[in-house]
Amino acid sequence: MIPVALLPEPDPYISEAILTAGGELTDLDSARVLVWTGDVAGFPEPLPDRIEWVQLRLAGIESFLNAGLLDDKRIWTNASGFYAENVAEHALALLLTGLRQINTAVRTRWDKDAVDTSVRSLHGSTVAIVGAGGIARSLIPRLAACGAAVIAVNRSGRDVEGAMETLPFDRLDEVWSRVDHVVLAAPSTDETRHLINAKSLAAMRSHAWLINVARGPLVDEDALHRALVDGEIAGAALDVTDPEPPATDSPLWELPNVIITPHVANPSSGLKRTLAPWVGENLRRFAAGGDDMLARVDPNASY
Repeated sequence: MIPVALLPEPDPYISEAILTAGGELTDLDSARVLVWTGDVAGFPEPLPDRIEWVQLRLAGIESFLNAGLLDDKRIWTNASGFYAENVAEHALALLLTGLRQINTAVRTRWDKDAVDTSVRSLHGSTVAIVGAGGIARSLIPRLAACGAAVIAVNRSGRDVEGAMETLPFDRLDEVWSRVDHVVLAAPSTDETRHLINAKSLAAMRSHAWLINVARGPLVDEDALHRALVDGEIAGAALDVTDPEPPATDSPLWELPNVIITPHVANPSSGLKRTLAPWVGENLRRFAAGGDDMLARVDPNASY
């Protein structure tokens, strides 16, 4: 049996998954594996040398990278793709809320003139998903059910199932003017910082909605505010911001064509329950040699 430390606190779902997969729960000093369900604060440093693999509960691991915690002495896995179903569902909800002007309707209390002329249908539109990984694979069939087509954008340009076309990141500038709406699902890296900027916003269609369920730094929020005020795009729905939460005096709060949700695309109420089966599967893969671990982190690529 593989000794596993589950920290900083026990969880019945993850504990059961570990035991079912052939692990045994133990303290950190006796463990070969650390399943860390907390944030960067309190992470044990330095780790005992005998820890061969660390499983993190987060998909975005910038805080761990910035703290210099990731190393090449052991395997690191994050939660990339584990929560795809939840996040895809939220992305679709945000997009439909904006297109159907539900956000305006709830503010105006039955002002048909304020809503009716701005309502658009998702049916027949084309949506770009930038960062076409697990979230995209979950979102594409949901969009298809609404009658929308998808252009997927990923690093390699390798075809994504269900997308009508897949393009590599280095052709991203071609995408903005071709699509009706944009969903961001990419990791936060030096390459993706402010990929939504004044230039990309100016290239988008005036009826476009921008949906960000990825990371706040992907969007230049000053440029976004200007584009929204000037009518370059129709609206933005953000589950993540930079900084997070937005400052109380952020001008985005005041815009009627902005929807901000408090980073709840993946609600905390289901985090550990969702993570549990993936921990079990990764433990089985680790026991088999660790060559095909799910969501293995490349410290040099920042995700």
